[in-house]
Amino acid sequence: MHALETSRLLTEEYSAKILLATMGKAKSAFELSEKLGIPIAACYRKINLLESAGLIYCDERKLTQAGKRINLYKARVKNAQITFEKNKIKAKIEMIDGTTEDYNYNVDMTVFVKEGERLLEF
Repeated sequence: MHALETSRLLTEEYSAKILLATMGKAKSAFELSEKLGIPIAACYRKINLLESAGLIYCDERKLTQAGKRINLYKARVKNAQITFEKNKIKAKIEMIDGTTEDYNYNVDMTVFVKEGERLLEF
């Protein structure tokens, strides 16, 4: 995943709500859906995206009183920063295990230069 995908995932409304809600106690998809006002299907989709990106994980599997197994999810993210710099987008994510993920995306500004001109640096 690169910085654009990471920043999109971190700032998308449902994903951000799920990440923030799971930074403390682990929660089920049903609980997240109900408390955050996210449709259950959208909640599962976002959980799957966040899980495949390594931003949340299944912390525990529980058996409900009705005999159904549910997953409880917890965020791996401790904090995250998205920075826009000259010709770059950077996403830095500090995980709860102490590791840091750095993602960078550079924009090729030469595509804006006409043939024979040169790129001016500011």
